[in-house]
Amino acid sequence: MERWIGRVALVTGASTGIGAGISRRLVEAGMKVVGAARNEERLQALKRELANKPGSFTPVKCDISKDDDILSLFATIKKEFGGVDVCINNAGMSHGHSLLEGTTEEWREMLDINVVGLCLCTREAVASMRARNVDDGQIIHISSMSGHRVTPLPAGHFYTATKFAVTALLEGLRQELRGAKSHIRIAGISPGFVETEFASRMFKDKEEAKKAFSNLQGLQADDIASSVIHVLSAPQHVQIHDILIRPTEQVS
Repeated sequence: MERWIGRVALVTGASTGIGAGISRRLVEAGMKVVGAARNEERLQALKRELANKPGSFTPVKCDISKDDDILSLFATIKKEFGGVDVCINNAGMSHGHSLLEGTTEEWREMLDINVVGLCLCTREAVASMRARNVDDGQIIHISSMSGHRVTPLPAGHFYTATKFAVTALLEGLRQELRGAKSHIRIAGISPGFVETEFASRMFKDKEEAKKAFSNLQGLQADDIASSVIHVLSAPQHVQIHDILIRPTEQVS
């Protein structure tokens, strides 16, 4: 990780869960982390927590479902730091309704955050890197095991569709960067059950969310952060494509 010391990483969805865990590890490794999320209060709390670490944490309030927010985020990064060297697309969400019960508003929100927002952040990050002749940058999509199989859980079926899109976008960008003779790398990390607030937000019910982890020991946010460190630590000639990581006790 030595080559990343002092360099700039954007982490979306940084206020809690996996995003906060990744931000902690990168700041501890000496990176300048820009944490983007809607919850400004939590971002500020994380900034205070990381105040005396080797790197730095700069919070930016940003709604990844809004194009203008994302463009403003990158303008802020350019002004404050010159640009990004690493972009970690962690922001994601789900509504807990089946395909037969879901609403168009819910589907569009999931697409805007999980797919369109991810693509816009990626486009802007790569443009930032190429404008500064950064040829060793890294894009990382935090995806899901749901981008690789369809489970019998109806409440997650549309979310699964968005993550299948991320799987396709991962390979599509790899091909485009290679075609452009760029050494900017793209990687995905696809977790199974992680003990965060994701499930309680999905089901809008903390007790219902607890049931998901009642029969197994789930992954922790830091487990996913460790995979991010693994990706960033790989030699320049190594393309880590997609890491599938699940609890040992998880069925699928």
